Amino acid sequence: MSTTTDTATDTATDTAAGTSTGTPVIGAGVTRVDGPLKVTGAVPYADDLAPRDALVGVLVGATIAAGEISLVDASDALAAPGVVAVISHHDAPRVVRPNEASADERAPRPPFQDATVRFHGDYVAMVVAQTREEAVHAASLLHVSYDAAEPVVDLNDPRATRETDDPAGADSVRGDLERGLAEAEVVVEADYVTGDNTNNPIGLFSACAQWDGDALHMWATTQWPFNTADCLAEAWGIAREDVRVECPYLGGGFGSGLRPWPYIHAAAMAAKVVSQPVRVVLSRPQMFTDVGHRPETVQHVRLGARRDGTLTAVEHTATIPVAVDDDNPENVVSGTRQGYAVEHLRADVDQVRLHIAPPGSMRAPGEAQGNFALETALDELAVELGIDPVELRLRNDTATNPDQDDLPWSSKALDQCLRRGAEIIGWDERDPATRSMRDGDQLVGYGVAAVSFFYFQQPCTVRVVVHRDGTAAVHCAAMDIGTGTYTVVTQVAADRLGLDLADVEVVLGDSSLPASPPAGGSGLATAISNAVALAVTEVLGDLDLSGTPGREALSRAVGDRDEVAAEATAAPPDPAEMGMSPSGAFGAKFAKVRVDADLGLVRVERLVSVIDCGQVLNERTARSQVVGGAVGGIGHALLEHTVTDLHAGPQTGRITNAHMADYLVAVNADVPDLEVEFVGGPDRLNPVGVKGVGEVGLCGVAAAIGNAVFHATGRRVRRLPITPDLLL
Repeated sequence: MSTTTDTATDTATDTAAGTSTGTPVIGAGVTRVDGPLKVTGAVPYADDLAPRDALVGVLVGATIAAGEISLVDASDALAAPGVVAVISHHDAPRVVRPNEASADERAPRPPFQDATVRFHGDYVAMVVAQTREEAVHAASLLHVSYDAAEPVVDLNDPRATRETDDPAGADSVRGDLERGLAEAEVVVEADYVTGDNTNNPIGLFSACAQWDGDALHMWATTQWPFNTADCLAEAWGIAREDVRVECPYLGGGFGSGLRPWPYIHAAAMAAKVVSQPVRVVLSRPQMFTDVGHRPETVQHVRLGARRDGTLTAVEHTATIPVAVDDDNPENVVSGTRQGYAVEHLRADVDQVRLHIAPPGSMRAPGEAQGNFALETALDELAVELGIDPVELRLRNDTATNPDQDDLPWSSKALDQCLRRGAEIIGWDERDPATRSMRDGDQLVGYGVAAVSFFYFQQPCTVRVVVHRDGTAAVHCAAMDIGTGTYTVVTQVAADRLGLDLADVEVVLGDSSLPASPPAGGSGLATAISNAVALAVTEVLGDLDLSGTPGREALSRAVGDRDEVAAEATAAPPDPAEMGMSPSGAFGAKFAKVRVDADLGLVRVERLVSVIDCGQVLNERTARSQVVGGAVGGIGHALLEHTVTDLHAGPQTGRITNAHMADYLVAVNADVPDLEVEFVGGPDRLNPVGVKGVGEVGLCGVAAAIGNAVFHATGRRVRRLPITPDLLL
């Protein structure tokens, strides 16, 4: 069973794309406008657009985790059939390391710029050949020698460099923590550990580069074409307008496509060296080392409360790893800082530099790990106080943001999420005593977690074009990673222009189009939908029209001109000017699990997600986002763990399960029928009223499952993934 309710719009959920029904298109669960392309295999992914006669590049990774390359002997490889070139630090073009767009952090280091090895799998060479088979064979003939150093790959290694100067911008002190703890009648305190995870989208990442003089055309897997183009222009020292990056569709990303990774630079280098287009496709093992991963964490949470459940103090500290030469801070404690009404708080995140592949964003970055620790600790507090876990969260809910001068939230329906979720799952049927519910040899338990995901929005520019026949087009460099961006942009434009969906064309995924933020951080839907609304207002003003005119009126207004176009930029509002705190999504997750009393095997029987994401633009795509996040959350809770060789003799820093045979993800047998419901209404901060929903689907799942496991078994597991050995 699945249930979806949108309190802002109550429309039919079976509207077909391109069909006029007379019902509003915002909120309606219209089918994806790109659905026919996808089911017929006609979607143009970046690699499909690349020149078919491109040469093939295969990257070769280091077999040590730290040290220097002493020799690259390419003689045998160069003599192999079909080989055109072998590129290493000896002869690669020299480029500048760029910064990330709209950020102070350095982008990942371009490859082949020196002889230093910084992690196992770091690129040491690239073979370019006529075919992939020839390139793979020649790569096996390369002879690379090293002066190896002892790597630091363990988060607890005392040799590791610890950065304590607030690298993630996460540290916060509010009130007087010690005073809050002294006022507490009950204090709970524990350490929590989350394992390293790898994004593993089904589509292998690729890049194809083609030079025309100093102009670079790149077809690359990316969630941010505009940023990739910026970084390539900076790296090569060429004009930004001479770089074009295309990626109209993506075969999954989950955050791994947000950064301009070294393989993209490698394709550009190879194409420059051989003066031909060169195409690079990563292998599955390279997807574990080359495009980021969710970093492990060690966290400490201390909660103080009065006997009535009122929180008096919260302390949440975290240690996370970062690569020895990279910047990728994750704010693990953001949800703690703004989640509950507490006067005295301390939050802190430290980074430890290790010889590991650079981490990156993975769905719900930071919050996936931090929420597990906080919401597990709250469950422990509820047990200690003898207060229902749902009630404890409701008692500490707040209508203002304690992390932003107690400004009122622009929207927040967390209380509705908790109450409705409890009703759906039958929380009243739960016996609060641990290990009290049983069905044969199966222990049964219920768990809950409250959820928030921080507000994120960057400027977004959109061009709206109205043609002579009254149809319209929307142009933006943003891209659709499978979330339904093409569809919701079509809906917003059609709604504002009074058009049928079939009368709106949306063009995305090209850095030559108006600037866009990334498809990530639950920020794109808000940014692009509001930019569309603003651009439509501009173009209607140019046409001397108002309201929602419809196709005939638009055609008459355009007259004998070919088209009328307008651009507009949606920028994040100033909270102080608005008098409210920008709200991300909120939600509640409820889990019912069964645990085999003898084997420790955990099965999720039910998983309920009740979400406040503002105005629902499209019920189907929004629900799909929550369902997909919930599936990822089950994997995060019970299965997924990227294992680095730490203890087998000398530490090698090698990932030991860098393939889908040993890296476990949730499959059909692991996933129950997922129940989703939306509550709340449009957000007050933006004209469309939307909030992002991509991340909130995953947040809280691990904590809800872990809390349910405790209720079923009486055993508290404070580390992820929760594996059977921890319950025996």
